[in-house]
Amino acid sequence: MSDLSDLYQEVILDHNKRPRNFQKLETANRTAEGFNPLCGDQITVYLLLEGDVIKDIAFQGSGCAISKASASMMTAALKGKSRQEGEALFDKVHQMLTGKAPANPEELGRLAALSGVCNFPARVKCASLAWHTLRAALEDRRQRVSTE
Repeated sequence: MSDLSDLYQEVILDHNKRPRNFQKLETANRTAEGFNPLCGDQITVYLLLEGDVIKDIAFQGSGCAISKASASMMTAALKGKSRQEGEALFDKVHQMLTGKAPANPEELGRLAALSGVCNFPARVKCASLAWHTLRAALEDRRQRVSTE
């Protein structure tokens, strides 16, 4: 395994073992639930939007290491960003996860650690669940998000 692949694997394992922002956000004014029926991943994303700024973000749920790590890295990357920056990051990450665009570490930072997921099609839904749930929360959609 290359040094970069080793580093990426360590980042994912770290975020799985010690997820950032893993809590119910009592002050949230937007929430969304997501479910991946293929492997059973479940997530709730909590947002505190002030105007167009993601003032705070958190998540709770259960799932595989990739699902939890993706949610953890997503919350760390989006806290304090604008809604537009969140939407743009969603698009970049989605392109990377589906193999439509290469990872750009300068743009994505630690999120580039998820770039290898595109080589495992069954895991793409695990990594993208939190992101689709985020989008539902940003749009204030009330229905549960499913990766199917």
